Amino acid sequence: MRWIAKPGTIWLVAALVATLACIGAAGPLARQHRLSELSEEAARAAPLARAVLASEIGKQRSVPLILSQDTDIARVLATPDADALRRTDERLAQLAGETGASVIYLIDAAGDTVAASNHAQADSFVGNNYAFRDYFQRALRQGAGEQYGLGTVSRRPGLYLSRRVDGADGRALGVVVVKVELNSVEQTWAASGRPTFVDDGRGVVLATSVPGWRFRALRALAPEEAQAIRDSIQFADAGLQPLDMTGMAGTADDGLATVDAGSGMQAHVEATLPLQENPAEWRIHVLVPAAAALAQSQLYWRGVTALALALAFGTLFFLYRRRRWAAERRADMVRTAAVLERRVNERTAELSAANLRLETEIAERESVEARVLRLRDDLAQANRLASLGQITAGVAHEINQPLSAIRTFAENAGTLLDRGDAARTRANLDTIAGLADRIGEITGTLRNFARRQTGVHQVMDVAEPVDGAVMMLRSRMKQQNVRLERQAPSGPALVDGNKTRLEQVFVNLLRNALDAMEGEGTIRIRTSVSSDSVSVAIEDTGPGLSPDMLDRLFTPFSTTRQNGLGLGLVITADILRDLGGGITAGNASSGGACMTITLPRVAG
Repeated sequence: MRWIAKPGTIWLVAALVATLACIGAAGPLARQHRLSELSEEAARAAPLARAVLASEIGKQRSVPLILSQDTDIARVLATPDADALRRTDERLAQLAGETGASVIYLIDAAGDTVAASNHAQADSFVGNNYAFRDYFQRALRQGAGEQYGLGTVSRRPGLYLSRRVDGADGRALGVVVVKVELNSVEQTWAASGRPTFVDDGRGVVLATSVPGWRFRALRALAPEEAQAIRDSIQFADAGLQPLDMTGMAGTADDGLATVDAGSGMQAHVEATLPLQENPAEWRIHVLVPAAAALAQSQLYWRGVTALALALAFGTLFFLYRRRRWAAERRADMVRTAAVLERRVNERTAELSAANLRLETEIAERESVEARVLRLRDDLAQANRLASLGQITAGVAHEINQPLSAIRTFAENAGTLLDRGDAARTRANLDTIAGLADRIGEITGTLRNFARRQTGVHQVMDVAEPVDGAVMMLRSRMKQQNVRLERQAPSGPALVDGNKTRLEQVFVNLLRNALDAMEGEGTIRIRTSVSSDSVSVAIEDTGPGLSPDMLDRLFTPFSTTRQNGLGLGLVITADILRDLGGGITAGNASSGGACMTITLPRVAG
């Protein structure tokens, strides 16, 4: 007997085949789409991870620079005695506590440690010889050195920043060293949920959010290369074993890297960036977990596709059956009502589940926005600390001048006192007091600028933060032979703001003007007042801004400087927006750039 397929059966088989084909195609498409989203996430996360590391290193790099220029430090190395060394130990301990450095220590020209911030601890560096360390040898030869390694006494890893201390005759007296342990950086990376690490350019993992990866290699090192690293004692007795990973640096066909981050071999999307600043050979790696996200995405879209097709073909089937059963309308209506009721219940359940997922996504989005706000605050603080590190050397010169004058007047006062000349002695002492007040004003401005902003507002003349920014950059202006011209209104220009945040705004704008001129020139600061606003325009005599730069001036990570992050103007715009103001950019009639900020005016 020959079997003949009915039309309904043919339609059913065709629908089933089409459904299976669509479900099968939905998986790869969903996977590719999700992979693209994960790659974008990794690309966004890498610069932030790099900024966290660069900020921590940058704020500590100024400490050895300042200490290397300190006359007391040079005097202790030149003529050490017990009392001077004891005072130096206490001073270094206090400075380490204030800066967050792990250890600050002083090494003489022979490599012996004569003073250290941890002098009172069981693992004190005092008495140890570090002449074999690369950071000591490089500082003696070149003036400065940097090296990441494992401590021979503490057995804790860290970045060693060193500066040579010279005597008055130019002879090298010793080296001052600051050890920076990157625990806070690693904790920040770990909190992101993305495995993050930095390698030294040779493939050896240094700082990492996965502790088991430290001092392991991204590739199998050649025996002679591995032996040379061990002979340097940089990583002590670390084995330098290669990590169990495949597809790193985009070598996999599907763009995924497979690595064990603590839960077995899992697929990740990798983003790699150079540090850009010293140490220049370091590279940042950010891994975004991909296995679960890809599987979830494929399952979700296959389910959605299956549901949509099921509803579509179900509707067609219902219409087909209704036409066939037209003669049995009453019974058909009963059965159809039952089917519709069941489907309504299913759809209601689906909508309830979708609503629950939507509420969960909204809560997650709010949490992400809160983290973004905190990150923006951290970036603003990092920008202030980076600026502080760059201007500290100049401010140190500003402080050295009144210090030298204080010493001279103090010596003169002693001589006059011996002579019995009380009047001239008093005049010298008054001069010394005035110089000390000047030093206090400089250091107070630096201290307030380095503090994390509190959000407290106060009514002030806009000239106050302008004066603070000018004071911090005065030395650099003198060094570049830059002339400053200021034009102020006849009366006060009062605004409601935060002095520290406004100083950060003007420091960023003045630094950009100095960078643009790259030498001598003129900076003009014009303050004007209207009925409801206060405007401050900063002009330079540099090359000006191109149309392309004007279009992307306030875009994150857009910069013309080789070592810049492109966040200074973005942070500046955010600060002014929070204060109810704004910033505009253009070119002055003289040809240089002109940045104008506007803030709401407060009636006097």
